[in-house]
Amino acid sequence: MSTEELLSSIGNVSDETEFYTPMPSGYIRGRTRYVVITGTVMSGLGKGIFSSSLAKLLQDKGLNVEPIKLEGYLNIDSGTLNPFRHGEVFVLDDGMECDMDLGTYERMLGKDLKAVNFTTSGQIFTQVLGKERHGDYLGRDVQMIPHVTGEVKMRLRELAVSSEADVVFVEIGGTVGDVENAYYIEAMRELAYEEGPNSVCFVALTYVLEPKTLGEQKSKAAQLGIKRLMEMGVQPHIIACRASKPVTEKVRQKIAQYTNVPMERVFSMHDCDSIYVIPNMLRESGYDFEVIKLLRLEQRINLKRERAAWLEWSDFVDRLDMVQHEVTIGMTGKYTTVRDSYASIIHALEHSGAYLNTRVKICWIDTSDVTETNVAEKMNGLDGIIVPGGFGMRGAEGKITCIKYARENNLPFLGICLGFQMAVVEFARNVCGLTGANSGELSQDCEHQVIDILPEQKKIEGLGGNMRLGGKDVEIFPDTFASRLFGGKTQVRMRFRHRYEVDPQYINQLTEKGLVFSGKAPGQPIMQILELPEHNYFIGTQAHPCMTSWPLKPQPMFVGLVAAARKAAYPEEDLPDAISATEAILKQTKQITSAKSREDKNAQRRREKTKNRI
Repeated sequence: MSTEELLSSIGNVSDETEFYTPMPSGYIRGRTRYVVITGTVMSGLGKGIFSSSLAKLLQDKGLNVEPIKLEGYLNIDSGTLNPFRHGEVFVLDDGMECDMDLGTYERMLGKDLKAVNFTTSGQIFTQVLGKERHGDYLGRDVQMIPHVTGEVKMRLRELAVSSEADVVFVEIGGTVGDVENAYYIEAMRELAYEEGPNSVCFVALTYVLEPKTLGEQKSKAAQLGIKRLMEMGVQPHIIACRASKPVTEKVRQKIAQYTNVPMERVFSMHDCDSIYVIPNMLRESGYDFEVIKLLRLEQRINLKRERAAWLEWSDFVDRLDMVQHEVTIGMTGKYTTVRDSYASIIHALEHSGAYLNTRVKICWIDTSDVTETNVAEKMNGLDGIIVPGGFGMRGAEGKITCIKYARENNLPFLGICLGFQMAVVEFARNVCGLTGANSGELSQDCEHQVIDILPEQKKIEGLGGNMRLGGKDVEIFPDTFASRLFGGKTQVRMRFRHRYEVDPQYINQLTEKGLVFSGKAPGQPIMQILELPEHNYFIGTQAHPCMTSWPLKPQPMFVGLVAAARKAAYPEEDLPDAISATEAILKQTKQITSAKSREDKNAQRRREKTKNRI
């Protein structure tokens, strides 16, 4: 039997062949191309940033791209990971708690991702063992090869079928030296073999050291890391070199020589002021077209769409440098020593600042150290504050103290998730006179649990399903500040990750004293947005609005905060207030969205014609 005949029998479970790998219905081998990104030397180099930037360039050319992140840890999802160890937990619209890199992909590609875009070893092994118990392997001994690697390939191919992707970008977390990644890399080697020539492009992200004592760049660690990848049967086609400074031609020559990669495909990905300029760097170096040529995708691209998309993106990038004002926003949380814990918030501020020609500086304030006696000192010099989400008691009283200061001193305030809840607690204590008011999460024996788990949620607590996760519709009440902030919409969609809510029995007491709940869950007594109408800018939400802020579509709550902070910082200038600023940006982004929607429909029609030809 020839190799081609054996490959055509893929998916059949039999002792007669070792080419077992499951295939989803409707999959056409060679139709979808794959770009696989691996890391060497060390983790945290920016594989997600590089991968999403490259994916964006191919998307701009009219190709349908889909990313997937493969994580080596045994957790089923990222929901229980400590922010100090792994950065923020990013929540997708369908409720999947995942790695923060999925946020990078959503922002770069301007699209909502799903659970199929994120896989862990825990998910893979659970699926394989479930099939073994079900008898799906027909008595064969279940092994890492071909069964576990087959499940990995199945995930990629299922994504290809469900999304009708032209290119699937596969990012493998960690490095090639991590023992938990060995089977992922083996699966990618098998994938390249099975899909055939020009179907898979391997990209190795490495690190070029520059020890201060030597004063020059050293490539040996990079060489050895890539050599480890080659020993596993994978020959990279492109090498991206991370470094603090541009990688010298001499170093690039050495790496090219030792890895069999042409010089023109060894790329310097050095530090820059913003990740949003990385697509520019890649495009100017021609790496997008290198991938197009490697994957033989020349006939599928649309250069007209690329020009339009690039002008739009370049306009945003140019805005990052068109700074006319500067504001300082205090980030008052308890994970402030690990900035990745608030990655989405940082990006949301950057998006809003770009549209308002304002540089947003962040002042990191650990609320564990904030008290009534030092809060004025901590807030000194700030133009606004954000009280972000979190879990647990530590730093909670400091957050309440910061909120009280913002309320009493007309300091622009945005409360997110726990920040929303602590705003309710602060108002209940200091305005409504409910002494000792608190959250049931923080104190089970307090007299007034104004924040608690709702009765209908307690019923399902034993099932472990009482966390509200993912995208939910929010009903916006008319004639409120939130309604004007969202351009008059009566319903918006936001993402959530929480258990505790405002206890409905306290709502009347809170609203009678002036707190306005301007958004709620449709058909449920779950309050999701609050505001103080007489305040300069005081708004909170049970949601995480930062997770739906994109470079070309900044989130209105963040736009409003930055606009209010700018107006407070420059009172002598006639600057737009929060509402005027968001109205202008909403109008602009609506025009962009309409134009992209028309072009995406045209691109879909072109893909259908291409698919029919194939």
